Amino acid sequence: MSTKRSFFVLGVLGVSATFGACKDKQPEQAATSAATPSAAPSAAPAGITREQATAVFKPLATEMTSAENPITDAKVELGRTLYYDERLSKNQDVSCNTCHLLDKYGVDGTDVSVGHKKAKGTRNAPTVYNAAAHFVQFWDGRSPNVEHQATQPVLNPVEMAMPDEAAVLKVLQSIPEYVEAFKKAFPDDKEALTYANMGKAIGAFERKLVTPSRWDKYLAGDDKAITDEEKMGAKAFMDANCTTCHQGEHLGGTMYQKAGLVKPWPNQKDQGRFDVTKAEADKMMFKVPGLRNIEKTAPYFHDASAKTLEEAVQMMSEYQFNKKLDDKQVASIVAFLKTLTGDLPMDLIKKPELPKSGPKTPKPDPN
Repeated sequence: MSTKRSFFVLGVLGVSATFGACKDKQPEQAATSAATPSAAPSAAPAGITREQATAVFKPLATEMTSAENPITDAKVELGRTLYYDERLSKNQDVSCNTCHLLDKYGVDGTDVSVGHKKAKGTRNAPTVYNAAAHFVQFWDGRSPNVEHQATQPVLNPVEMAMPDEAAVLKVLQSIPEYVEAFKKAFPDDKEALTYANMGKAIGAFERKLVTPSRWDKYLAGDDKAITDEEKMGAKAFMDANCTTCHQGEHLGGTMYQKAGLVKPWPNQKDQGRFDVTKAEADKMMFKVPGLRNIEKTAPYFHDASAKTLEEAVQMMSEYQFNKKLDDKQVASIVAFLKTLTGDLPMDLIKKPELPKSGPKTPKPDPN
């Protein structure tokens, strides 16, 4: 279970829209309109053009590579197995998939997730899909990558609650299939079964969790991949300056931003990155997540304060812009955001048959 949370920012106050401006009529069109006004067709609402879109966004890559952790089939298969294995928790009843359900777009749909002995976390758990490409992990950015992040919930007393790395290794080393799987995944390591390699295996698996969508087909040249209404929504998204924070391949995941930029965020209990750095400038600063699959990952924000996508869009406009959007604007932006819902890699994420416990595998600890 991760303490990362699912939050997105719809822009920065005072930054003018630079894309999507309506083109002036050509001279001959204006002349025709003046001569025969009753015959002139009504101008169709302008949606985003591919030129505008590709200037800001990029199609999704097939996998999220890392020079420090090359992806191999053996490593991915080991990582997938570890992701589902509840024996990595103190009571052997919590796995990564408990809070980041892979068949539910990588979330559990709750305000905060439940971990060891039904303890509750403090932030909304975000999706793991496409997250490996983000510039940091967790809402407060305390992990630099998914390989490091994967090692953190296992030792968190509220999450999986293992007492230390040695206890985790004792479990893994007691299961013969895991001993062999680590050797296969890390053939060049003198000691293959290590805590860091556990994180690398899970990280390699998560780097394969990409979800291309209709939006990517549009960016690649398929005009019919999204509707005219959705193209208008993409233009509304850009005109609202959402791309100040949500751009690129993942529409976010590249920076920190203050929650409540121009109007104080209602919930001030969680101070975000400040809790890590203690720097005054980091108060209420959170990682801007990507918007991939945002339709499927409610509730929203680090504090789960928005239950619907429409509410989330309106809250961002209010607290980041001090501006209230009308229902039509909200609906238009939401229509675009739904084009970011991708296809789940069902073959990759199917639950594996877990290795059988060895005769000396530690039993669940009820404490």
